[in-house]
Amino acid sequence: MGSAYKDDQEDWMTVCLKYLLFVFNFLFWMGGGAVLGVGIWTLIDKGDYLNLLASSTFAVSAYILILAGGLVMVTGFLGCCAVIREQRTCLSTYFSCLLLIFLIELVAGVLAYVYYQKLSEELKQHLTQTMTENYAQPGKDPITQAVDRLQQDFKCCGSNNSFDWRQSVYIRSPEAGSRLVPDSCCKTMTPSCGQRDHPSNIYRVEGGCITKLERFLADHLLIIGAVGIGVACLQICGMVFTCCLHRRIRLDPY
Repeated sequence: MGSAYKDDQEDWMTVCLKYLLFVFNFLFWMGGGAVLGVGIWTLIDKGDYLNLLASSTFAVSAYILILAGGLVMVTGFLGCCAVIREQRTCLSTYFSCLLLIFLIELVAGVLAYVYYQKLSEELKQHLTQTMTENYAQPGKDPITQAVDRLQQDFKCCGSNNSFDWRQSVYIRSPEAGSRLVPDSCCKTMTPSCGQRDHPSNIYRVEGGCITKLERFLADHLLIIGAVGIGVACLQICGMVFTCCLHRRIRLDPY
């Protein structure tokens, strides 16, 4: 009777572990969708701004998130199959996938953290040069579009202030048509509106576009980090459940 009770208890614990893994896989699948969504949102919503950055670290972090999110969604399905079939080999494969995704997200988190520390310095060194030397120049259309969108979206003018444009190759050229700032600096954007740089006509924000872009990128990095940490915590729980279930399944039912 004691042996039968013990077997029933072990069966009950195995069933509980299976249900826990099912619940985990559902949450894990949803987390994968969130990771994938954040990565795609980062690249699409404000992807133009990536042309203004000196390094590709920010973009690489987003691509890694997209990769991890896709793997998570596939792995979630694999996890359900492993639980249903109750095979050690399937559970081992599932555990390996969880560990791989965890390492990928760890790399993305480290890159995001390192870039977060260097973000302010990079923008101060690179953004002014990019805006003054490359705006409206031949072959630099992506940068021109990125600068115009940056100034309109964040309602700013110039990297530090509107006077930065006085050093611009474009403003000093005949193509500027007597403009003092690009038209995208104007509160109401119309052709040649940049010929007047009065505060009533153009955006004048303390700290300029550098401050606005730095805050935007920093917020994105925090979101990337928060989502990554949340999914990583889920993965640790999943790996623990998988190990426990793996130990209770003594034989593979081939």
